[in-house]
Amino acid sequence: MAFGIILENPLIYDGSGRVPFRNDVGIQDGKITAVGDLSAAEADLRIPARDLAVCPGFIDPHSHAELALHRPDAASILEPLVRQGITTFVGGNCGVTLGPISDRNEDMQFEFFDIFMGGDQRDLVTWKTFGEMLEALEAPGLNQNVAILAPHGMIRSHAMGDESRLAEKADIEIMKPQLAACLEEGAIGMSTGLMYFPGLCSDDKELLELARVVHDFDGVFTSHIRSYNSDTLGLAMDEVFSIGRRAEVPVQISHLFWVPHFKEPWASLSKQAVKALSRVYNYKPFPLPLASATRPYLEKVAKLVDEGFPVGVDSMPTTAGFTHLFAFFPPWSLRGSMKAILARLADPETRKKIRDSIENGKPTWPHRDPDTWSMNLFNVMGWDCAFVMSVVSEKNKRWVGKNFVQIGKETGKHAFDAACDLALEESGRVLIFETATYPGDPVVELSLKGTLCDPNVSIATDTIPLVFGRPSHLTYDCFPKFLSEYARNKGYISLAEGIRKCTSLPAQQLGLANRGRIAPGYWADLVVFSPPDLGTTATAENPECFPTGIEYVLVNGGIVVDPRGYHPENRHGKMIRRGDR
Repeated sequence: MAFGIILENPLIYDGSGRVPFRNDVGIQDGKITAVGDLSAAEADLRIPARDLAVCPGFIDPHSHAELALHRPDAASILEPLVRQGITTFVGGNCGVTLGPISDRNEDMQFEFFDIFMGGDQRDLVTWKTFGEMLEALEAPGLNQNVAILAPHGMIRSHAMGDESRLAEKADIEIMKPQLAACLEEGAIGMSTGLMYFPGLCSDDKELLELARVVHDFDGVFTSHIRSYNSDTLGLAMDEVFSIGRRAEVPVQISHLFWVPHFKEPWASLSKQAVKALSRVYNYKPFPLPLASATRPYLEKVAKLVDEGFPVGVDSMPTTAGFTHLFAFFPPWSLRGSMKAILARLADPETRKKIRDSIENGKPTWPHRDPDTWSMNLFNVMGWDCAFVMSVVSEKNKRWVGKNFVQIGKETGKHAFDAACDLALEESGRVLIFETATYPGDPVVELSLKGTLCDPNVSIATDTIPLVFGRPSHLTYDCFPKFLSEYARNKGYISLAEGIRKCTSLPAQQLGLANRGRIAPGYWADLVVFSPPDLGTTATAENPECFPTGIEYVLVNGGIVVDPRGYHPENRHGKMIRRGDR
């Protein structure tokens, strides 16, 4: 037998969760072709790995990294993902991606791209259809494997513009063929962002009709669900489960977490209690046996899985989520162009109405009425819950890492006015971290344990590929952090089980065939690492640190990272299309 590469006698974590074992791994033509004693075999390259371990490349089931692939500097922007061992990511989440470009609604799409990318993308986005987008992104070569979901939010906007009403039959009949075209051209399913405008305007009738199209193409239905608030989380999950059952499609719930939301006076008391607990713990840590608030929801997921219903969940090992500032504003204030949105913020009377919506709105189910949106986190968690993640202008970079209460104190403004004025100065290009206390809080981290370690929860980055501002530490350390802290250091789960949750589990949940395992016939997406040295020095305040302990990263049998560093010229990735899975 002859091989392109042989890994010599590493400790093999094969992605199944089983106890690791030692053997050689032979690679030829991009795939694993043998696992066994290959000491007598010929090979173009032998990599001594006796003191190392190997596992499947990490599969990120929830990313927005495809938003950088059209840029000439994409390989540089996505370097942190490759260096941490992500060999495949799934993009197009939360109902948005770079295509198809709507002939009815093009301006709105490009204004959305502008918020996340800090500038006009029209010179770089040269396609119209979903299939043309995939071809254009793949043409210069990929450093990772990429699969992309059809974006419900953009499909809805194509049919209905920025209207916030429920879709009628005629609207749905416009959406269905556009969704079918995306799936025919390579989308692996459809994503929904039911917490964001315009996805939050949809109802189960609209979603069910579209999910049945996904069924016809053997795709997956993914959802950033309608609410994560404690009083409506169960309803939001049940909505997606019901659609999945009736349409007979696999469903994937994006980053499960639990936000406490109670009636007054308990709401104010709970906010104060969480912040007080955090202060005390950080002054003098003490045993804190936190039972996961998501346990009953995870038990329901486990029951559905045991019954054979194809449902998946993912979660992120971080204390702070991240999104754009306007996600916290009432949906009625976001209609029209960016110019119109900013004009509302500049008008004192309209600004007062927006603040009144935030302060007096009640995020009640189904979160579709003007002042009931569930992303009203200024109301649910307090004005100090949002920390500036990124801005474009030099003069405002001093605010990165500060919340709007802090900014307001320094500028003599209410936190809401500080947020509005910053949005005006940045032409809407403000991204934020959101958290009940502060990014990096160990108390919040402890509350995630039950979700992150659940056997049905895969690990995700939710990466936003910033070219400006402060990225989330997950862009640099998501998988090394999870495996080193939760598995090796704290022993909440075994390292083998942790690797399963980063490899074969997301592959199974999203239907990615022949990936996520080390076995003959699987693609040779591999991470070669030193188990004692695997880890991270990245923090919420200083995120831009590459992980430790990763020696090699292989994508489809090609070396992209080795002990000399990252090799962006080695573009062995594939665009995974529906049918390739």
